Amino acid sequence: MTKISGTVRRNDLEGGMWILETASGDRYQLSGETKALTDGMKAELSGSVEKDQMGFGMVGAQFTVKSVKPLT
Repeated sequence: MTKISGTVRRNDLEGGMWILETASGDRYQLSGETKALTDGMKAELSGSVEKDQMGFGMVGAQFTVKSVKPLT
């Protein structure tokens, strides 16, 4: 299991998608357990990077979210 943290962003392209932007500038398109996400929230996400997949948003690697921990 991998943990990443940063700011969650909502993008409305093609029906919408969730993106996580890390402090170092890396971006991940999120899938999986995204119901608890809100635009602008800081969070630590646990899950897995899907290196061989690309999403329709083409914003970065796919990250399948297993759990969300809000950060303050």
